[in-house]
Amino acid sequence: MELKEKLLSSFMAFEERVDVHSELHDVRTLAIKNFENKGFPTKKEESWKYTSLSAILKNDFSVFPKTDNAIQYSDVKKYFLHEIDTYKVVFVDGVFSSHLSSTTHDGIDVCLMSSALNKPKYKMIIDTYFNKIASKDESLTSLNTAFASEGAYINIPKSKVADKPIEIMYFSTGNETALLVQPRNLVIVGENSHVQIIERHQSLNNNPVLTNSVTEIFAQKRAIVDYYKIQNDNLEANLIDNTYVSQKQESHVSVHTFSFGGNLTRNNLNFYHFGERLTSTLNGITIIGDKQHVDHYTLVNHATPNCESFQDYKGIFTDRSTGVFNGKVYVEREAQKTNAFQKSNNILLSDKATINAKPQLEIFADDVKCSHGCTIGQLDETAMFYMQQRGIPKKEAKALLMYAFSNAVIENIKIPELKQRITTIIANKLGVKIGFDL
Repeated sequence: MELKEKLLSSFMAFEERVDVHSELHDVRTLAIKNFENKGFPTKKEESWKYTSLSAILKNDFSVFPKTDNAIQYSDVKKYFLHEIDTYKVVFVDGVFSSHLSSTTHDGIDVCLMSSALNKPKYKMIIDTYFNKIASKDESLTSLNTAFASEGAYINIPKSKVADKPIEIMYFSTGNETALLVQPRNLVIVGENSHVQIIERHQSLNNNPVLTNSVTEIFAQKRAIVDYYKIQNDNLEANLIDNTYVSQKQESHVSVHTFSFGGNLTRNNLNFYHFGERLTSTLNGITIIGDKQHVDHYTLVNHATPNCESFQDYKGIFTDRSTGVFNGKVYVEREAQKTNAFQKSNNILLSDKATINAKPQLEIFADDVKCSHGCTIGQLDETAMFYMQQRGIPKKEAKALLMYAFSNAVIENIKIPELKQRITTIIANKLGVKIGFDL
């Protein structure tokens, strides 16, 4: 049975397993009908022109894990930001792990999406925010909405600062031959509030896994959100990450995406503006090899005046790897005084590596400052020669140049321990030990 038919036939059984109110039942039903009509995206769609899911969908994915799979903290400690204290919301094969998690309701809510979906005290919040910014037309988002039951629920009330970062961790044990998981996250950050969030999906063995994730982020007036996505999974893991951001006036939202591992990674990142004088920041670093494939698809919809957006994506590709950057800045007629900047810079270290870049501006306002740019090239041979003439071995010189290439994005990491972790991963990817503190 093909995966699409398996999912459609599993939908009724799924709804019988979850206790939801009637409004959510209607949302699920509309979503599964949309997925049934559209199916999985193909390369015939312009937004998926450079990314094919056909090889992945041939796997016989289990829609629900057959057994409860427990793991020990000592086995996964290295994946956490264990150098500092954090809140943790941890899932194993899509199921919440209480002994690995550290949640709270003390002033802020860091807990489970299933609790928010099913408990009456959260009904008003769910009715206000759930599925309100996520696309109703995108087929994989609709598929996630139809099966949404578990994930992270984060609510930072007005004038609150989360006292420590929040880690959202999804582990796949590989006890299933092939597993499909569909986490759903909802993040609400109130007026004048601040939160730092780190999200990671990690397979623990080499069985195929497909993660179809959806995250909705709502930033109210003057809220500050720093969101970090760490993508450094095994080569049999596939991730489709759909993130939707709603911003109110004077809010600042930054999403930093670090793509180093996995077989296929597709990042759909969508920002929508609903107030003036706000700032959106989209940063990314991609370093891949083998036959890995990473696709960044971004949209910033400037709908209000006096707003800013900044996109800076760096890519380093070797072997037969493939990178895609498809970024759009859309400036509506009312969005005067917009300042939008978009940049995609890429280095190819192999003749067989590929990058497909398509930066786009659609501007309907006449008083704006917008620019975009894209570069694709190789390392600067003159700089390499200069460094080698001063006694730096070729391998280290090459690594230093690539680190310098990525440094503008790394410098935007606001959690020192995470910054050190990312630079260590980069050094390992580049295959060197650099003799100074990064």
